[in-house]
Amino acid sequence: MTPGTAVLMARYNRWMNQRMYDAARTLPPREAMRDRGAFFGSVFHTLNHIAAGDTIWLHRFAQHPEAGALREALARFPAPASLRQEMAPALDGLQAYRAALDEVIDQWAHALTPEQLAAPLTYRNMAGQAHSKPLGALVQHFFNHQTHHRGQASTLLFQAGVDVGITDLLAVIPDAT
Repeated sequence: MTPGTAVLMARYNRWMNQRMYDAARTLPPREAMRDRGAFFGSVFHTLNHIAAGDTIWLHRFAQHPEAGALREALARFPAPASLRQEMAPALDGLQAYRAALDEVIDQWAHALTPEQLAAPLTYRNMAGQAHSKPLGALVQHFFNHQTHHRGQASTLLFQAGVDVGITDLLAVIPDAT
């Protein structure tokens, strides 16, 4: 993980989240909430899990000694108590939460340095177990986790008759000059 890759992934994250929420909003609200047998049940709850997981990880990343700006930005985003905690009661509110969180992610990614990414981060998981891992690898996990669950959400949307369209990272990689 490099600062440039983190910035690229933050841009991809924002782009894909906007596409996912735009697609989900084409469903009637009841359909977005309908349990479709997926791990998190519905399109809404899958998107909610991504937002909850991102918020939890950002709070962990904010523990880094040089993450003062991230700590300050997260004051509006309390840490969820679980990976299933609802971040908003309906899709419109969750989309607004997501957009604000994506702005925080973008600003944080732009501030990352190679030294920060190489340093270890000590944190506790949701079970309270302590871990210490290189920040760069954790940032890679952070973006991979989002992509994994957006894939689940896009499948749920497709099964409901909504095509999200292109989802490849390739779509946001700039052409070489």
